[in-house]
Amino acid sequence: MSRKAKALQFADEGYNIQITGRHVQITEAMKAYAIEKASKIERFSDRIIDVNIILDIQKLEHRAEIILKVGHTKIRGQGISDDMYVSIDKAATKIESQLRRYQEKLHNHHTKKQTDVEMNVNLIRRPKEEEEFEFDEAVGIHEIAVQKTVPLKMLTADEALMKMELSGDPFLIYKSEEDQKLKVIYRLKSGDYGLIEPQC
Repeated sequence: MSRKAKALQFADEGYNIQITGRHVQITEAMKAYAIEKASKIERFSDRIIDVNIILDIQKLEHRAEIILKVGHTKIRGQGISDDMYVSIDKAATKIESQLRRYQEKLHNHHTKKQTDVEMNVNLIRRPKEEEEFEFDEAVGIHEIAVQKTVPLKMLTADEALMKMELSGDPFLIYKSEEDQKLKVIYRLKSGDYGLIEPQC
């Protein structure tokens, strides 16, 4: 099967594919090559929804960026060189590497025995009226400096792990697709993950 035929087959499988050129005229050969590279990533995940490919030339730099939407998660890989085809290869390789690491993490998570984790919770106790309370003006009282509103997403356990692995965030709050419960997944110093399930 030719490269163009493979690209058309991938495009016909229900994916929303968008290719954008910035400061570059995208040829049919270039388009087919980029889609073919993206199609090879499909073997790492069967939950690809959108494929966004951005090709850009800045002076001597040929930049290729591939953005995949996998379930609720966006995965981004970028390649830079003096040849657009090489840059596309680099971008695809980076995404494959990210997905491979995620699959390894996922495999280890499923095969590892789950254990209970004890957590220490420090509470700020209000002093009784008869107790003396000295306030250090030099230290002051900490306040909430930033407040953000973020959408609460419905995720599977696998998708939550993927988002943590690829985002680098210290924690993630999500609603479990399996049992409809609110859960918090957080990153441990060891590189593994912990899971908190609040109980009412």
